[in-house]
Amino acid sequence: MSTKKAFALRLDPALHAAIERSAAGDMRSVNAQLEVLLREALTRRGIKVPVSEAPRRGRPPREEEE
Repeated sequence: MSTKKAFALRLDPALHAAIERSAAGDMRSVNAQLEVLLREALTRRGIKVPVSEAPRRGRPPREEEE
């Protein structure tokens, strides 16, 4: 289950295309590229946003038998 906030975002088609090209060049999804660009913009303004811890993936560790 994702803990990220979902919302609709309307973009100019030319802007979306530019972000798609940028994301492809960086081997990222458009969503991940938008996060990177927003973090960079906020950092330039002096606002530091901590990166949330990613949820653990895969099987949980095996429990030890007593």
